[in-house]
Amino acid sequence: MKSLPGKASTSLALIVLVALCARVGFAWNQERKIPREVLAVVPFQQEAGNVAYSLALGKGFASVFRTDTGPTAWLAPVYPVLLAGIFRVFGSFTVAAFFAAVFFNILFSSAACIPIFYLTKRICGLPAAALAAWVWALCPAGVFFPFEWIWDTSLSALLGALLLWATLLLEDSTKLRDWCGYGILWGLALLTNPALGSIFPFLLGWAALRARKQNRPDWKFPVCALLTAILCCLPWTIRNFAAFQTFVPLRSNFAFELWIGNNDIFDEHAQNGRMKITRAEETRQYAQVGEMEYMREKRAEAVSFIASHPGLELQLTGRRIVAFWMGTETPLRDFLNTDSLLVRCIFGMNFLLTAGAFGGLIVLFREKNLFMFPLAVTVAIFPCLYYVTHTLLRYRHAIDPAIVILMALAARGFFAASGDGVGRGLAAKNAKSKA
Repeated sequence: MKSLPGKASTSLALIVLVALCARVGFAWNQERKIPREVLAVVPFQQEAGNVAYSLALGKGFASVFRTDTGPTAWLAPVYPVLLAGIFRVFGSFTVAAFFAAVFFNILFSSAACIPIFYLTKRICGLPAAALAAWVWALCPAGVFFPFEWIWDTSLSALLGALLLWATLLLEDSTKLRDWCGYGILWGLALLTNPALGSIFPFLLGWAALRARKQNRPDWKFPVCALLTAILCCLPWTIRNFAAFQTFVPLRSNFAFELWIGNNDIFDEHAQNGRMKITRAEETRQYAQVGEMEYMREKRAEAVSFIASHPGLELQLTGRRIVAFWMGTETPLRDFLNTDSLLVRCIFGMNFLLTAGAFGGLIVLFREKNLFMFPLAVTVAIFPCLYYVTHTLLRYRHAIDPAIVILMALAARGFFAASGDGVGRGLAAKNAKSKA
């Protein structure tokens, strides 16, 4: 590591710069292939863009389908508010607004190298830290998501990495303000991607127990962190109650996501034939009954389907598990059938990341590493939400930093074991020669 190439390979500044260049280069290459009028509109034709447009027009957090359907809690507020600010500055549905949104996504994705580097360094040292950061910098999903999805995907990945890093740092903290800052970070994460809340109690509990074992702060510190996170979310929860007269802590659309992955379209023997889901029909139904009633109907339909199709539900769950980790329900077939080199790289990287994640957990377990729990609970608990609803590759991106770190730890363990094997072989050979 003392040589010039070694120093360059572990330079965080260089890694972040390469990550920026890779993402900007991909965006530049792709935008030249797409007409400007398409770039100005199509990337924003989804829920985040629709709500941002309503905000930019001064109509509030509303109109999730871009029709005038009133207030919504379909999404958490942070990313739509960011997009609304971009619309106010660069104009709604303009090429400039698209490039501004991509620029922020690139910054979020590239900045994730920093917590990944320092988190991995704290766990097992500089070489693994550099490897993890390099993998993130050049990971295909991390390179193309900032351009392909004008959504909170890249910001969620940054927040996921920061949360893990902050959790480990709390072990050394004796200051109340650090724990309150941790709560603020969690508040921001919950208001960006509420799915991250699935691991909140586990990480906070682990941090509290570790601090307790170090004879540092008492229980009022983690309680303050919890209360701070709740206070950050409270204004949004109050707004939702005022708008719907219903308790909606963060986001209202879980019932819809559950129904999307569990409905009669998956049943070949449905009495009314295989139903079709169209955006126009769902928008019409949503506008007719309102958001809360629409969600109640979808929840009832999904629960009824799950209860009446236990065998099929097991199959669907298995398919969603494969899709979450591999990007598609039939990865081998899709890998062989595609003509896209990029898609094949993504499939290949998904396999390496998945294998590396489990390998990294094995390494941490064998070493009895104290930091195993935060990483293990992240990759074990977070996906469960998508195992029961439905999944896309971008949903996993929030925990991809943890997966990349585990992959780096697996690589470190593999090379360490190989080196030990080579060393033992040389020692045996020398001993035999002396004999």
